[in-house]
Amino acid sequence: MANLRDIRNRISSIENTQQITKAMKMVAAAKLRKAQQKMVATRPYAKKMQSVVGRLVSGAGTDNIVMRQPEEIKAVLMIVVGSDKGLCGGFNNNLFKEVEKFIAEEFARFNKEGTLHLITIGRKAEAYFKKRDYHVVDTNTGFFDNLNYEDTSEIMSEAIEKFAESTYDKVLIAFNEFKTVITQNRLIEEVLPINSQKLAELDDNKDNNQVIDYIYEPDAQTILDEILPVHLKMQLWRAVLESNASEQGARMAAMDNATENAKELRDELKLKYNQARQSAITTEISEIVSGAAALED
Repeated sequence: MANLRDIRNRISSIENTQQITKAMKMVAAAKLRKAQQKMVATRPYAKKMQSVVGRLVSGAGTDNIVMRQPEEIKAVLMIVVGSDKGLCGGFNNNLFKEVEKFIAEEFARFNKEGTLHLITIGRKAEAYFKKRDYHVVDTNTGFFDNLNYEDTSEIMSEAIEKFAESTYDKVLIAFNEFKTVITQNRLIEEVLPINSQKLAELDDNKDNNQVIDYIYEPDAQTILDEILPVHLKMQLWRAVLESNASEQGARMAAMDNATENAKELRDELKLKYNQARQSAITTEISEIVSGAAALED
């Protein structure tokens, strides 16, 4: 039977850990509410932006550099959105494994030739892909400490510039989409080149019986040229907000599970402690009775 002092120390250690995980769950829940508010507020804007761009594409044509359809794919850029902190269950590893699987199926040749480049967002993404010898061209650590639109805008602006210069022929974003507190969808979306046909289908008025004739000033093509980069930046901003909310939900669920596991382990140790204590008391009583019997003899 284990020493009583050792069992008491283990119980005390588990109770301290339980307090930490419980506090981390509460912090994650508070951050999740804020992240959800940002995410929910952004979704209608992003959706309307897609609708407006779809309408402009159908009316103005596709004469824009970000709609360039390369004859041959020579280089690919993938932006992977992870997290800066751990203790969030399989949030990061599940996405990273999905990215590796996708690369192995779709871009194995580019990865082998060194023409598949990665931009990582978050410390975990940087550590994971650099350790596995992927060609990481840019890292963004501490990104979620002060999450803002300007940082994501700079990343996407650089990607657009590289695509316009034909440095890359395809740009993708890999991230966790928020579904519920305990569930995330792992998505890998192609953002460049822009698919004009797909965008045209996003026009809200496409299925309406009444056709609205819009007047553009100065003209539809000029407006489209201005709004397309904003649309692309919004795509990355939405992905980052979705990932941030997913991370907090995953951490809250992981800390809740850790707290429950700590409680079960503490109860098991208390049972062992009581058994060991009862055994020690029984042994002492037996010794006293034996000693008394020996004195009577």
